[in-house]
Amino acid sequence: MAIRIGIVAGEASGDLLGAALVRAVRSQYPDADFYGIAGPGMQAAGARTLVPMEKLSVRGYVEALRSLPELFRIRGRLASQFLQDRPDLFIGVDAPDFNLGLERRLKRAGIHTVHYVSPSVWGWRPGRMDGIRKAVDHVLTVFPFEDALYRKAGIASTFVGHPLADQLPLTPARDEARRQLRLPLGQKVVALLPGSRMSEIQAHADLYLETARQLALRMPEARFLVPLATRETREAFERRLYARDAESLNLTILFGHARLALQAADVGLVASGTATLEAALARCPMVITYRVPGLTYRLMLRSAIIPYAGLPNILSGEFIVPEILQDQATAANLAQALGNWMSHKEARALLEARYEAMHRSLKRDNADCVLRALAPFLEGAAGPHARAA
Repeated sequence: MAIRIGIVAGEASGDLLGAALVRAVRSQYPDADFYGIAGPGMQAAGARTLVPMEKLSVRGYVEALRSLPELFRIRGRLASQFLQDRPDLFIGVDAPDFNLGLERRLKRAGIHTVHYVSPSVWGWRPGRMDGIRKAVDHVLTVFPFEDALYRKAGIASTFVGHPLADQLPLTPARDEARRQLRLPLGQKVVALLPGSRMSEIQAHADLYLETARQLALRMPEARFLVPLATRETREAFERRLYARDAESLNLTILFGHARLALQAADVGLVASGTATLEAALARCPMVITYRVPGLTYRLMLRSAIIPYAGLPNILSGEFIVPEILQDQATAANLAQALGNWMSHKEARALLEARYEAMHRSLKRDNADCVLRALAPFLEGAAGPHARAA
């Protein structure tokens, strides 16, 4: 009998991780049935989605409060469905505010639960450890320093590395990326990543376009690449492009291809999130920026226990790339910081060395690590003949 695995991912970064997990499990258990909330990558890997993933993609405290009634309804319906149509294992991929509550209810009903990607207990809201203990049987962590925190709290965990570190080459491939995008090898190229959610495009599009305009005044030959994953976000960015009379910019909107754009670029302007890790693994010097509603930002500051927002700085324990956030995130400040990277070769070389060390620390054959961590849950459920030869 096939293994049945409930799974929920809440946004693009979770979809990336979830897709790699689904592929890893199905490489050994080809009949494994994944069902729950899945993005396009997970669906392509074979997962079934019962609810559109976009329903969970909420940005910031204020927006989350507005969306709470619908999120509670979705979680309640999912819990009822999983309790009626019981999976052998449930895996929550990131989205802790949604998944931990669901996991707690399923665990109480005797369903094994695994949470993939540690909630950032090291960055803010450290009191969540007790809630995590009640909700999950095991945590799969993607950063090497997290396991010690869970061992101290008495929660089973396994560091599985990050699939991005396996997927991106240790040796930069900038020339090849430029050839694929048909860019001159000597041209100045700037990647602009305003975010994957519609709310992020609404918050960042004008700022990114004005930053590009100011940078183009200093570097008229610069080419700007804007990778956007969905038709909705591409159309929204294009509307802002025309509204700001910015059609004269040497700017190309790409359908996806964020990784390729970062590999090809001399520098990137990146909204805080997993894209900052992708930029580091692509060896792209970057400036991290983000804007959220004022109340959300004040609440985040009050609950934060580390000074960093971007993953490269969090992993390094220091500011190796600039973070220009909220009110400081003006086009003039961002253009200046991007220009600084362009003109300081020594700083770029030092940063590349830090990026390489980070890459090596996260490269652990994620698929194999995930399979070994999940083996105790999968082997009993699958029976002796379920594994692929």
